[in-house]
Amino acid sequence: MLFGVFAIHAPESCPLNNRNSKKIFLDIQKKLKENTKKFHVNKIIGFYMSVLEHEWIIIIDAKSAHDIENLCIAVGISAISTIKIVPINDFNIVSKRLSK
Repeated sequence: MLFGVFAIHAPESCPLNNRNSKKIFLDIQKKLKENTKKFHVNKIIGFYMSVLEHEWIIIIDAKSAHDIENLCIAVGISAISTIKIVPINDFNIVSKRLSK
């Protein structure tokens, strides 16, 4: 299943403005790679950021939202951000369902 992970942090806890957040941020990609199998993540499709909105958007192919929740805790994303995990679908798949 595909999930959108939306992580929002306050300007005060932004890695650009906060030394502890910067350290966590710089380790996130390495920790994501190390923990994908442990948390049943098939693939990280994309990891995008809107720097001035203080928001990260991660597209993940995983078994469950609970596994993603635990992944976000393990890698440190939840230490500096509020996280929303949303199941998502590919546009083409939804279009095919509607065409039947």
